Amino acid sequence: MAITMDYILGTKYILVISCILYITLLGSSNAAPTTTYNVIKFGAKPDGKTDSTIQFVNAWKSACASLIPATIYVPKGRYLLKNINFRGPCKRKVTFLNGGTLVAPEDYREIGNLGSWILFNHVDNLVVSGGKLDGKGAGFWNCRRSGKNCPIGARTMSFDWVNNLVVSGITSINSQLSHLVINNCNDVVVKNVKLIAPDKSPNTDGIHVQYSNRVTINGCIMQTGDDCISIGDATYNLLMSNIKCGPGHGVSIGSLGQKVEEKGVENVTLTNAIFYGSDNGVRIKSWARPSNGFVKNVLFQNIMMNNVENPIIIDQNYCPNNLGCPGQTSGIKISQVTYKNIHGSSATKEALTFDCSPSTPCQGIKLEDINLSYNKKAATSSCKNIGGTSSGTLVPESCLSN
Repeated sequence: MAITMDYILGTKYILVISCILYITLLGSSNAAPTTTYNVIKFGAKPDGKTDSTIQFVNAWKSACASLIPATIYVPKGRYLLKNINFRGPCKRKVTFLNGGTLVAPEDYREIGNLGSWILFNHVDNLVVSGGKLDGKGAGFWNCRRSGKNCPIGARTMSFDWVNNLVVSGITSINSQLSHLVINNCNDVVVKNVKLIAPDKSPNTDGIHVQYSNRVTINGCIMQTGDDCISIGDATYNLLMSNIKCGPGHGVSIGSLGQKVEEKGVENVTLTNAIFYGSDNGVRIKSWARPSNGFVKNVLFQNIMMNNVENPIIIDQNYCPNNLGCPGQTSGIKISQVTYKNIHGSSATKEALTFDCSPSTPCQGIKLEDINLSYNKKAATSSCKNIGGTSSGTLVPESCLSN
């Protein structure tokens, strides 16, 4: 058959139109290309007995090196992991999607010497979602109680130098130390996590935040042996909402002031929270030592206390065994703290305790609509070295001096 010029031009025309249509359809699609790395395909065993640490690391390396957004997928099952370091930087966004249970070794010493069990560090654009983490902490707690020579212990999941992070839908049980740690991170969302350890397990904080900016914690349930949420030095713009805490030591800013040089804590909000039988409700705590640190612009509002030992407390006289605290006075400057719409019951007669520093008194403290009872009667309050204002319903009667 003779090939004419018209045939050639017509064929080219069809090819060009086809390419244009393909590109148009591709551009109009909302689904960005992604790739998935299943840990089982890397050799991980979902039997809870076979060490799968290397296999998880290899899956991470592949996902981290991907030129398109990648997902590490953990299918249903139990996966034994030792200390594991998921390190960046990565080429694109990485999602760690866990449909199973990650299990620490039975012998607490196998993960107890490196500070963290599961560590993500130097990663931008990270999502960690779903699944269960079992830190197997009972042996470590028993060691601590016995006074033996114990390892330093491991936090269950830590995030160091991670920006644009979302952590959601995780259940963590029996952590050796803190369940989740946010350290040197920016733009973080932690939502719908459940963190559980026995009320007598030492130092099992739910979430610890330090050296971080723009962190949101929402819809979380924490039943721990230490602070439900602890807030350390250099924490700025922290929003906590819809929190359930108890047992535990409450939501605590501090301890601060252990060192002279500290950057302080600023712009912290806790709203819509419920505390059940916790040792504290909302607490600010500092060492009785010289320090240039501060706590500024804090709002605690819309909070229900149910049989809480210290519903509202500022303690600036923290000094275990009265060692290393010259003058027994704190340099931490606490100012502009508001307590608003806090109701419920105290497990002790004194529901409001403000024990501020004699050398650096608390200033700008506000009480508004407080109603806390003890044995169905009005509780009491006490104030030392503090100034502020009160308004609305105030039970117990305010001890603030305007």
